[in-house]
Amino acid sequence: MRECIFCQIVEKKIKAKIIGESENFLVFLDIHPHAPGHSLLIPKKHFANFQELPEEYGQEFVKIIKDIMLKLKRVLGTDNFTLGVNEGPLAGQAVFHLHLHIIPRFKNDGGGSIHSVVYNQPKESVEEIYQKIINASES
Repeated sequence: MRECIFCQIVEKKIKAKIIGESENFLVFLDIHPHAPGHSLLIPKKHFANFQELPEEYGQEFVKIIKDIMLKLKRVLGTDNFTLGVNEGPLAGQAVFHLHLHIIPRFKNDGGGSIHSVVYNQPKESVEEIYQKIINASES
């Protein structure tokens, strides 16, 4: 996609601070970091979201995440990370090319757990939601 900023990074039309690469993925430093080493992992092919990512990419995806985390751990001296994907506009996705944030975490960095991102208590019980999911899966 020509207008996609991440596709332009893959095509080297826009410069990025690339810190990792595999056959199907690229990792670069976020230009608006929330922490030292805040990185974005993207597929080289354009997939708008996680649901479009082919399952055969799974093992390579996990491997490059682990490789980058190890590299960041060695360089930045932290064993702590928050990994996150904003899927869709209501979740805060601003660039509609799948990307995983790899955010190194540090003592007193002001961040919270992934649970602090949203708090929207359901009106239905966990049991009611569970039954809806199970019933939908069976049809």
